[in-house]
Amino acid sequence: MSETGIKQINLTDVPHLSRSLKYFDGEIGFADDIRSVTSLVDAFKVNFVAMIFCTRGSVSMKVNNVKYDINANDGLLIDMLSVVSDIVYDSAMSCKIICLSLEGGLTFMTKSIFEAFLRIKQNPVVHFSQDEMELMSKYYELAMFKIDHPGVGSTNKDVMHTILRAYIIDMIANLTMHYGEYEHEMSIMRQGDKIFHRFVMLLAKNNGTQRSVKEYANELCVSSKYLTSICRKHENKTASELIALNTIGHIKQMLLYSSLSIKEIALQLGFENLSFFGKYVKKHLGQSPNNFRKLNGYGK
Repeated sequence: MSETGIKQINLTDVPHLSRSLKYFDGEIGFADDIRSVTSLVDAFKVNFVAMIFCTRGSVSMKVNNVKYDINANDGLLIDMLSVVSDIVYDSAMSCKIICLSLEGGLTFMTKSIFEAFLRIKQNPVVHFSQDEMELMSKYYELAMFKIDHPGVGSTNKDVMHTILRAYIIDMIANLTMHYGEYEHEMSIMRQGDKIFHRFVMLLAKNNGTQRSVKEYANELCVSSKYLTSICRKHENKTASELIALNTIGHIKQMLLYSSLSIKEIALQLGFENLSFFGKYVKKHLGQSPNNFRKLNGYGK
């Protein structure tokens, strides 16, 4: 519970809140109903990103005390650290929900994805055409098919992440058509927002290979203290925590979905030696790289 009395919900809480959850792997969640969530909490702050697609009927809610009405073919982005309240829906309402953790989001991040999120944050409701909504629904249906038919092909997390990545690429392409040129928006952004944008782009560019706050701060021509204050404002995390989340996200992907040896992964990510890599992984994942890979299983 926060100081203001508003319940904080992490992505790991989602399986306990929503009976409609169809898939969850710690970084990604798929659900197809919002009713079971609203029956448990009246107002809550989300520590993850969510996209709600309304396929039928209507639903309204307040996000950071601003009311949004979502009708059929509408999508609503709920950004990290948003407070959601006053959810009301009609009896015909049907929706699809996709949740993504900060750690997972950083590993998916590209320039176009981050810029589209900056655009949509200014006006988080997007009205998709019938064809666009059908495409979004097809991705969801494909993910559900993979879950419901484990005997057909592979159902490992890599497949789900690939489906989500393809979905995000198409969603961004569609969103771009609904918003104006980004360059104009960049010109009116505050300096702190611009620096955070550049910081996230550097995280994405470095793929977990650079882990020094000072190096990022120097590249951005700011102090480490100022960079951390900007990160706290945007994501309620320090710069060091965001860097670690980004690095661990890449480490987990490589341990689970690549055939590289532990030593090769350590070298590729720029760790000084295998011992330091092992200590870093154990600090953030609670176990050695070998144990993490064995327990979760490459290719499972």
